[in-house]
Parts: sequence; structure tokens; C-alpha cells
Amino acid sequence: MLPVVVIAGRPNVGKSTLFNRLSGRRSAIVSDTPGVTRDRKDAEAMLRGRLVRLVDTAGLEESDPEAIYGRMRASSEAAVGEADLIVFVVDARSGITPADAHFARWLRRQNRRVLLVANKSEGRLGMANAMEAYSLGLGDPLAISAEHNEGIADLMREVAEALPPEPEAGGEEEGTRPLKLAIVGRPNAGKSTLLNRLVGEERMITGPEPGLTRDAVATILHDPDGDVELVDTAGLRRRARIEEPLEKMSVSASIEALKMAEIVALTIDASLGLHEQDLQIARLIEREGRACIIVLNKWDAVEDRDRTRKAISDRLEFSMTQMRGIPVVTLSAATGAGVAKLLPAVRAASAIWNTRVATGALNRWFESALERHPPPLVEGRRLKLRYITQAKARPPTFLVFGTRAEIMPEDYHRYLVNSLRETFSLPGTPIRIQGRGTVNPYVDKG
Repeated sequence: MLPVVVIAGRPNVGKSTLFNRLSGRRSAIVSDTPGVTRDRKDAEAMLRGRLVRLVDTAGLEESDPEAIYGRMRASSEAAVGEADLIVFVVDARSGITPADAHFARWLRRQNRRVLLVANKSEGRLGMANAMEAYSLGLGDPLAISAEHNEGIADLMREVAEALPPEPEAGGEEEGTRPLKLAIVGRPNAGKSTLLNRLVGEERMITGPEPGLTRDAVATILHDPDGDVELVDTAGLRRRARIEEPLEKMSVSASIEALKMAEIVALTIDASLGLHEQDLQIARLIEREGRACIIVLNKWDAVEDRDRTRKAISDRLEFSMTQMRGIPVVTLSAATGAGVAKLLPAVRAASAIWNTRVATGALNRWFESALERHPPPLVEGRRLKLRYITQAKARPPTFLVFGTRAEIMPEDYHRYLVNSLRETFSLPGTPIRIQGRGTVNPYVDKG
């Protein structure tokens, strides 16, 4: 179990910038707009030889518990309760505010080790401004500038020294890598509610307001059949509607999470039906070569379920022929009805996505497919396709070798894909077939 280091403080003091600096990558969205971070975001980081779980939190603010900022504060307080070390960040430029003093008093009551950091302390006056932080009663402030990478090495050393002693290595074997599942969809489809339901806690901030999730946030679900890394993402709207720079960064983070995932749960508000934007997201999933599961959320709000299911299935069959047979799971994240069906469907999709077909069976199918439907004429000459082999899985990718195989027409390519999918039971997963032509050694290349 890795030690947990939580970065806390009021909004806009540079917590996410510091999180990115310590984790060594641009994991969290950074903006001058206060309150960009709404959900806890964590990453593994190596700090002076100690591997830790670093947690970025929303800004600590006094607010109505039912309001967005109240829910953000509750999420941050939950993270503080799990911390081995709290890095409390203040803004040296702004000086110590009443909010800093209030939350410093609150932290002193939490019985947790606290390391005080005065961020934005660059320049000649930086150190002098940082000294104001002594008034918080949390010990010596460490002056840094996360944006300019000043004092970060000292902070890493202080964090490593403040952590509890490293436990001795036991005899337990290292666990297998978790299955990566990204939850994507349009705004307000219930993605965060679904993640909370799966992990059994209020990990993500939820509410009736669309667009609450602004960043891609990962959390580990410990399941008896194996760990799953769940990634909640910001809602994906049509590109023409995205105007704000902050939303552009959110969408970029969502797409990056989709690319890093193995399985993608495309979450749809079943009460609204399947929209063109949902199909655009599904096509993006297919282009990236990821296995896809359609999650019809809010199923309890659907009145005519048979008609809705048939309408969505027909639309998928017509519009997503390249991923024919996509599994569809109906559930209600709010009530928990049907949620137990999701992970088995995810693991089944993962097994198909990882399928490898034996070369002998593959070529017997190939010969039969060529007999049923011989390759067409291209530029007056027939393609001569000789054999096929599987290059890789994840997704299943096949190479067809033969004379002029690289100019195989799209309709014949589609025929081979559909026949492969049906023969070897590969529903709902992207299938890649690439042609490799032969070189005539007697052709004069000069």
C-alpha cells in the first residue's frame, strides 16, 4: 500500500500545477480560473526514492453543503482523512487570507502530518512574503514556485522525510495490471454517478448540473475477479459548441483518457435516446481501436423499454457496421439496478479484444472465404490473395499477403471483416485487416 500525499489549500493557490510538477507529467488541468479542479485526482510519483500516491484536491471553501463548492469541499475533506501527509499550499503573492487561517486551524484538528508550502514565491520578495505563513502555526513554511520549478527538489526531500517508514518487502507477489475502463459520453449522462456506484463511495462530485466533471479522473476498483482502473471523463459535446478554453482542455483530457483505455463504456441517457453525438463518440472509439460497451443509463426512467431498446439496437446496427454486435447494458446508476451486469460485460469485451486466432484455423477460414467470394478485379486484373496471419491482438489485427493485396477494395475488405467476426465470434470489437503486396524481383526498379 503506497503512502498517500494529499495536496490541499484554498482555490487558485497552484495545487494542480504543483501536482503536475511532482508527478512529472501534465496530469491535471491547469487554468487561471479558480475552482477548475472539482474532483480528487491521483497519480503515482517517485519522490526522492519513495513511491507515493499523490492526490490533487478541489479548493477548500466555505459553502452550502448542497452547493457545488460544498460538494467539492466534502470530497477534499474525504481525501484529507485518508492522507499520510498533507501538503498545505498557500499563495505567497496574495499573503495569508482568513480562509487560509480557517483551514489551517481545521487541519491542526485532523491529527495528520502537515507540510506547509508557500507557492508562487519566485523573485526577490518571494521569500519575504512566504514568511507570513508562520502565522498559521503549521511549522516552517517551504518557499517554492511550482510554475518555475523553484524549490521543488527541496519539497520532494521534505515529503520523503516526513512519510512513515517504508514497510519491509513481504513475500506477496505483485498483482496483475488492472483492466483500464474509461467511462465516456455526453454531458449529464450519469458517468460520475456510475463510477460512484461501482466503487461504492462518493468519489466523484455529482448533481443535476451538466458539466460538473472537468478532468479525467482515475480510481482503482478492487474486484474479486481482478482490479479495474475506472476513469471518469468530462462530457463530450459537438465540436461546434465548444468555445471556452477550459472546456477544450476538458475534452482533450477525455479523448486522451479514451486513447489510454482498453475498454470504453459509452454512457447514454436512455430517456433521451441515441443522438448523433453518441455515434460520433462511438466512431472515435472504433478509430482508436478500443473495445466498446454501450451503457444505457437511467433505464428506470424509460417508459416503453422494448421500443427504446429496439430503436437503439437498429440505429447501432445501421450506423456502426464496423463494430457490429456491440454489447448493450441497461442499468440505473442512481438506484443501482442492473449495475452488477456491467463488469462481467466489460471482462467479456476485454477477452474478445484480446483474442488470438490460431494460424491454421485462420487460413482454413481464409480459403473458404476466397472460394465463396473470390477477390474482385482491380484495374482490369484480379487480386491474388495467398494467406493471412494475425499480427497482434488488442484489437485483433490481421495481415493479408498476396499480389497487389495493398489495393484491396473497401467493399471486399468489409466482407472479410464481417466474415471473420461471424466465424470466430468477435462481436463488438474493432477488427483491422491490412494488405501486404508482394514484390516482383524481376521488375527493373531503375
